[in-house]
Amino acid sequence: QVQLVESGGGLVQAGGSLRLSCAASGRTFSNYAMGWFRQAPGKEREFVAAVKIGGGITYYADSVKGRFTISRDNAKNTVYLQMNSLKPEDTAVYYCAADSFASLRVGRASRWGQGTQVTVSS
Repeated sequence: QVQLVESGGGLVQAGGSLRLSCAASGRTFSNYAMGWFRQAPGKEREFVAAVKIGGGITYYADSVKGRFTISRDNAKNTVYLQMNSLKPEDTAVYYCAADSFASLRVGRASRWGQGTQVTVSS
């Protein structure tokens, strides 16, 4: 099993940047594709980005393509989400998740972190 802990959320002005981190415990981190999801108040949780086990292949939601970058460091058991050109509509709780790449792309995951709040002010 893998346990996930997110960090790096906070308050930022529109146009600013944040980098989220997700630290995974356990020796099975490199067996999972990793992803980020988000949930805004009153909305359903939505897929943001995913990265394959090796880190070379990524997939993004259209709403963040070109602004967000997902990456992973298997030596550090950590996945990152670099968020640039942030918009108020990016405000949400961001969750780290682990599963197969195919599952993450369609919004499914077997392992979830507790979430970290990102607030973008206008």
